[in-house]
Formats: sequence, structure tokens, C-alpha cells
Amino acid sequence: MTAPQISLGAFNLEAQEPTTLAAFWAAVTGAVASVGGESVYLPPVGPGGFGMFFQRQTGPRPEHQASHLDLTVPWGARRAEVQRLLGLGATFCWDVLDEVPHVQWTTLADPEGNRFCVAEHPPQTD
Repeated sequence: MTAPQISLGAFNLEAQEPTTLAAFWAAVTGAVASVGGESVYLPPVGPGGFGMFFQRQTGPRPEHQASHLDLTVPWGARRAEVQRLLGLGATFCWDVLDEVPHVQWTTLADPEGNRFCVAEHPPQTD
């Protein structure tokens, strides 16, 4: 049996203000927004990129966020990237720097409170 050729098409978010939240994420990813009514689509940027789709929130935000994005940057770039994202309107939640040896990350929240992580992995040593 051949393994399926599967990739992430888009990460979907409900938002109180889809256009505003999409503008934040467009600045994060470098995507150009495509607006259709009250929905906004951000296409993938470059090979390995991912799309994002924003639509109007249909109910109250759950107390516990069941999923979140883990974004990866090159080793040594996490602090600078976190500062850039804070400048765009993200909120700092916490750092995890010594829980496991293969990753360090910072958890942030976007302007509507959706948490996401910015991670860096040390170079592999053989």
C-alpha cells in the first residue's frame, strides 16, 4: 500500500473580526489575504507553507483551546521572532526552555486570544 500524499490545506479559525485577525496572521506569515464576504483566506507562502481560513465566530469561544499552531523557526531565531510577533499584536504567555532537549518554545496568543507556539530545535549532532 502506498502512503497517502497528504498535506495541510488550511488551518481554520473562527474570529470575532475575521478581517482584523487575518491581517495579523498575514503579517505573521507573509501571506496576501483573499477576502470573500465575511471570510478571509490566506494562501500558503512558499513550499511547506500552510493556508489559513478565517470565518465569523458562530458561538462562544471554548474555555479550553483544543488545538493550536506550532510554528518553527531556525535555531537561535526564536527570541527575535517572538519580539517581532509581539510588535504585531501577539501577547506573551510563557516560555518552555528546558522541558525537553530537542526543542525550546514560546507560547503566545494572537489578538483574539488563540494560543500558538514559536519553536526552535537545536541542530542535529551525529
